[in-house]
Amino acid sequence: MSAVTLEEVDQQIRKGFRLLRFKPKIESLFLQDYTANRVRLAPIWAVVGTLIYDLVYFGDRTMMANVFSQLVMVRFGIFTPFALFSVLALRRWPSALNYDLLAISVAVLGVSLPMSIAMHSGSPYLFVYQNGNVAAFLFFVIALRPRFVTILIGLALMCAVQFTTTKLSGAFDDVVYTGIITFYVTLTIFLILSAYFTEHKDRLNFLNQLRGSLLHVQLEQKSERDELTGLFNRHSLERVRSSIWQENSGVASVAAIMLDIDRFKLFNDVHGHMEGDDCIRAVCQCISREIAGSGTAFRFGGEEVLILLPNTDDRAAFAIAEKTRVAIENLGIRHRGLEEGQVITASLGIACGQVSQRPLEDLLRTADAALYEAKRHGRNIVFPSQRQSAEL
Repeated sequence: MSAVTLEEVDQQIRKGFRLLRFKPKIESLFLQDYTANRVRLAPIWAVVGTLIYDLVYFGDRTMMANVFSQLVMVRFGIFTPFALFSVLALRRWPSALNYDLLAISVAVLGVSLPMSIAMHSGSPYLFVYQNGNVAAFLFFVIALRPRFVTILIGLALMCAVQFTTTKLSGAFDDVVYTGIITFYVTLTIFLILSAYFTEHKDRLNFLNQLRGSLLHVQLEQKSERDELTGLFNRHSLERVRSSIWQENSGVASVAAIMLDIDRFKLFNDVHGHMEGDDCIRAVCQCISREIAGSGTAFRFGGEEVLILLPNTDDRAAFAIAEKTRVAIENLGIRHRGLEEGQVITASLGIACGQVSQRPLEDLLRTADAALYEAKRHGRNIVFPSQRQSAEL
């Protein structure tokens, strides 16, 4: 879902989809949903459809007595195993294309197998018997519900089989045969219209569900992300704390880095708040790049950022902090409130500890104290906590 944006979904809804086709990225998601739903329902329809199909056994025995044994063979010896095999094959190789191919195969076999036998029977009940194929048409469109193009192809093939076998049977004069064609063509037209509007509705429902999911994700992101910088906010810190400071989290130690942009209030006064926002945004993007994969950054205050690095020791935390400090300085953001050539820099304070021994609040206090020392020692430096400075 991350590959599709809310704007793209809204645009698709406005634009419409008369040809029952979305833009590629949305179409791919639709086909995934389509496949999952059809694969889940396939065993049910296989059992129900096969049961109904095989119950025509009683019609075979009464109306087609002279070819009854052959009909039993094609129903129970060919169609039933094929239907069950189709379900197993679909579960083994699930895809929209495979489902549609199997749906067509089941539908065409369902019509052609009994009619290919019945056409040689010479039974006076053939007219009534062949009408039973209406159930196969309905089952294909309403129950199996493949995609619209598949339905067009499947119905065309089923009609071709129906018209060919009834013609070759020689049991009907031209008037009756024309009536059979008219009936099945009319049925097919209504089924095609029904299939089109059903898939159109399914696709619209899918778009609305996708839009709802994306809105939910967007709201979650807004509730956890700082709108200006894209970093996590203090609200999300509680969730991260819960994931780290819990049993079996897999995190043994944590490093906390408190970062503050040097002389940022002066920058705002000289450059204005618009450039100030641009400055904070650029610095936070730089921080995200430097700690990517190592930890999580939070906008902790106005120009203050907290970085949490799980399973990171003192030396690794210092190296990451120093690399981040250098990267911010190398951004080269001019600070006109300072001497000529001076740029935006940052001061950083570090605190590390074992998760089992040091709660988050203790780490934050220690990192904040280290940040204060970094400021006091001239800014644009990384300062470890007193506990760690001796080790480093």
